[in-house]
Amino acid sequence: MRDPYQVLGVAKAATQAEVKKAFRKLAKQHHPDQNPTDPKAKEKFAEINAAYEIVGDDKKRAQFDRGEIDAEGKPRHPGFEGFEGFAQGAGPGGFRRGPGGGGQHFEFNFGGGGAGFEAADIFADLFGGARGGRPGAGAGRQAREPGADIALEAAIPLETALHGGKARVLMPSGRTLEVDVPAGMEEGKQIRLRGQGQPSPSGGPAGDALVTVRFEKHGLFKIEGRDLRLDLPITLYEAVLGAKVETPTLSGKVELTLPAHSNSGRTLRLRGKGLPAAGGQPAGDLLVTLRIVLPDGADSELEELARRMRSDKPYDPRSELKK
Repeated sequence: MRDPYQVLGVAKAATQAEVKKAFRKLAKQHHPDQNPTDPKAKEKFAEINAAYEIVGDDKKRAQFDRGEIDAEGKPRHPGFEGFEGFAQGAGPGGFRRGPGGGGQHFEFNFGGGGAGFEAADIFADLFGGARGGRPGAGAGRQAREPGADIALEAAIPLETALHGGKARVLMPSGRTLEVDVPAGMEEGKQIRLRGQGQPSPSGGPAGDALVTVRFEKHGLFKIEGRDLRLDLPITLYEAVLGAKVETPTLSGKVELTLPAHSNSGRTLRLRGKGLPAAGGQPAGDLLVTLRIVLPDGADSELEELARRMRSDKPYDPRSELKK
């Protein structure tokens, strides 16, 4: 993989906030769902995630800057690739050549009773990491370091946020996971997928995937915090005479009462018909703005009525604008 700083387009001196901002921008730009016709979008998205897993993690970023790990998060151990197969049986402080000969396979034993130290401490001395057996380092071997968490996003319909359901998440590896979204999900909240993060470099548990939920745009509703807005077309006679009008909401259609003489642009409130809220907070409201729509085509009777009104009962709806 390329240098993770170059992939994210940030300088080495960039703050973590700047790194996160750059990642979010690129992840949104190159998400395969946003680029269905680009065959390289999945590969680019995976590269961006992999870069953020290095630079977005304080510890891994420091290790990369010191040259201890490469751009893929793998340890760099130049000069020690041939030392493997550590085992018991060669005697205190000694070693023996492993099977196959050729000088490429050695088996070590660091015995010597209670005063000795285990092979894991040699790895710690050579390559860094937890030390357990060397005297003075503590009695028990320390827990192996878990893998790094990864940050992902999932876009869900508003109906899924209200009722719960499934969401698909593209992993850095290119595979897709199905995530359970609980009912009442709020935008910006995270869902933790245990063990779906980066593998541990030292044999510990894998990290987690932290999935941030975003709401998809809706064909009818506009989002304003927890409230939703809806433009509702009504007829001229419904506006003048009043009516009961079927109105869509996230949870199904309801009957909305229009008062007589309702102007276009008037907003009516349906309480609790907006987006849900966590922690026992009340749900948002649905704000319905009325839009008067005239019938299609010419209507001579309507035109004659408009002429009589203009002649007999003129009025100025823009008088407030002239003050």
